[in-house]
Amino acid sequence: HTLKITTMRRPSKPLLIAGIPIAGLALASYNGGSTVSAWSPAPHTTTATSRRSHKQSSSSSVILHSAIEDELDLSSLHLTPQLEMMVTAFSSIPDEKTRHKQLLYMASKLPAVTDDVRISENKVPGCLSTVHVDCTLEPKQGDDSDQETMVVNYFGDSDGLLTKGLLALLIRGLNGATPEEIQNVDPQFIQAAKISQTLTPGRNNGFLNMLAVMKKKALDAAAEGGAADDVDADDEETKEEEEQSAIVTSFEEIDGKPMYNTIMTTLITILKPTSITLTDNSSQHAGHAGSKGWEESGESHFALEIVAEAFEGLSLVKRHQLIYMLLGETMQKIHALEIKAKSPAEV
Repeated sequence: HTLKITTMRRPSKPLLIAGIPIAGLALASYNGGSTVSAWSPAPHTTTATSRRSHKQSSSSSVILHSAIEDELDLSSLHLTPQLEMMVTAFSSIPDEKTRHKQLLYMASKLPAVTDDVRISENKVPGCLSTVHVDCTLEPKQGDDSDQETMVVNYFGDSDGLLTKGLLALLIRGLNGATPEEIQNVDPQFIQAAKISQTLTPGRNNGFLNMLAVMKKKALDAAAEGGAADDVDADDEETKEEEEQSAIVTSFEEIDGKPMYNTIMTTLITILKPTSITLTDNSSQHAGHAGSKGWEESGESHFALEIVAEAFEGLSLVKRHQLIYMLLGETMQKIHALEIKAKSPAEV
């Protein structure tokens, strides 16, 4: 018997992702049209095929297009329309290399910023590369409702190309959303998009820190612009002043203690605590085996007491996990970190 197989011709049109050719072109132009469509691979065409190969082809198609829905319900991640479009598009790319190229291309299309953006107040802690990001609060274009809707627009830069690509993805995905919509975004979308497969643990932590800072920026912009939902403007202003006066904004750095300084900087910048005390107990455990921090700077054991609004409604385990996530690679060097984390209402 003769098995005749017709080989698949190269398509006359390039494969698209979000309406743009893949393999290093772009997800979409920042000034492009509003109509986008996620790319999906064309099915293989054969005049004859075995049942086994047909079954494998169908199975792989299900894995490629449906596995994310099986593992993570996109509706439960509370994504903005732009983020949902990009998550669907990225998850449809069949290989890690092409996803990496897409991020690099998005980095090349991120609008440039001026030096006044590259200041310490806009720096994202805990990133392998240097990242600066800020935002403005502006009226939503085309909003004809009686009550004006205010939306957030971000801008930023990074000296690392892949990190800059992640920042570009976040900026494009969050721009035009309200502060409330931005707060609701679940960072697990990076897994649904399969982008986490491209990232090292350090860059993954950097991505989480970028999103956390951008959420905080949106809240600050809303508070300053008087756009906080369901709160009387006068009451909100008074509350903001009281909170700002109580928030810890600085600490005294200790020479020769880089881990102590990094921990304090990260937690103060992101969590905005009303109280924070970090005690270095490393001297009580001198030369503790297996501690990278001890080998590098004589730091291995710390005790942290922190009070922050961010812990409100979180369980003890979740509070610890939040701190571990924010500290990222620093946690790998610590042999022991004792944590007492409370919300202001519990003090």
